[in-house]
Amino acid sequence: MGIDRDAVDALGDEVLDWRFKAIPASAYGSTVRDYVRAHRPLDEFGTPLLTFDESALNHNVRLMADWTREAGVELAPHGKTTMAPQLWLRQLDAGAWGITVANLPQVRVARAFKVRRVLLANSLLDEAGLAWLAGELEKEPEFDFLCWVDSVRSVELMDEALRTARAQRVVDVCVELGGPHGRTGVRDENDAVTVAEAVRKAATLRLVGTAGYEGALAHDSSSEGLAAVDTYLRRLADLYGRLSYETDEPVVTAGGSSYFDQVVDALGGLDATVVLRSGAYIIHDDGFYRQISPFARTLPGPDRFRPAMHGWARVVSRPEPGLALLDAGKRDLPFDEDMPMPQFVRGRGAQPTAEARITALNDQHAYLRGSQAEVGEVVRLGLSHPCTACDKWNLIPVVDDADATHPVIVDLIRTWF
Repeated sequence: MGIDRDAVDALGDEVLDWRFKAIPASAYGSTVRDYVRAHRPLDEFGTPLLTFDESALNHNVRLMADWTREAGVELAPHGKTTMAPQLWLRQLDAGAWGITVANLPQVRVARAFKVRRVLLANSLLDEAGLAWLAGELEKEPEFDFLCWVDSVRSVELMDEALRTARAQRVVDVCVELGGPHGRTGVRDENDAVTVAEAVRKAATLRLVGTAGYEGALAHDSSSEGLAAVDTYLRRLADLYGRLSYETDEPVVTAGGSSYFDQVVDALGGLDATVVLRSGAYIIHDDGFYRQISPFARTLPGPDRFRPAMHGWARVVSRPEPGLALLDAGKRDLPFDEDMPMPQFVRGRGAQPTAEARITALNDQHAYLRGSQAEVGEVVRLGLSHPCTACDKWNLIPVVDDADATHPVIVDLIRTWF
């Protein structure tokens, strides 16, 4: 399974109170488990609010698990998207190879729930963090950890810190290949070979693979964007073939939620364990990923990922003609990839928002223009970019069907950002 199910189940014992901004005061004093069992209506929740859709979550997990299985690759979902061990459990139960995270605090969350295999898609150079990691590896022989290096200096710093900590187990690393104007990663293949040689000379490290991230090199599905991704992935495949590894089961890993089909095409034929790190797919969205997902480009509608998150906000003011102010803003909803999208007014359907759009967000308000929604009415919003949605909520209600007239709460998802 790869995670401590008892630790995840114990989240149901948490008592609901003022700490959770999504939770109505009428639920205070109940445990998460008792509240979920009561199947309370969404109508009793206030606004602003973020919800997940149970049927969409299940569909997305199954679809990605089936696709990776048929493609012959592994999946280590990027846990930073949700930072929700309850959702990690669903992904691992569906066959995920491990869980990916982005920084040391997220590694600690994963270890708090005994995730057995953790990929840190980053370099870990913090001395105290490496000392803690050495202790985790020593006390838990079944714990597998993997992170990146992209310079000789990063290798030296890791080796020094692990020696100082008297690490008993080696730390597995991948050489990371980057791209022009991208994020981290060695820019030149010859430099990557030099970094790999430095790893093999470091007694505290073990070279087990090659890593990259194609999503930093394109942001759309234009022919130019897809070509840039293909060029980068061919470089990653070539680099993988140039390096010598200190394991019989080397890894090559890439793949966000935008171009994982191209990753499989480029890397799937290598003599390696190919690991995708897609994370946003489980939540998906009504904006960026809806447009760029490989399934949106290649599959019929029912077989695509489904948006599993929605915002809910109330009209609190109509101060001038054509303008309504909603009680949700930057503190509540994602806005970095696209503005929230009005979908319908609760109880009145889509017609009052047919021509509406949100033009700006303040910290706690959204500017809704062109809507017929009246003061006091609740608007459901489609959202873009799950990675900047979940971090704003520490407990997220899950409804049985977000399209229903009266959705019912079937779960509460705890996040740890």
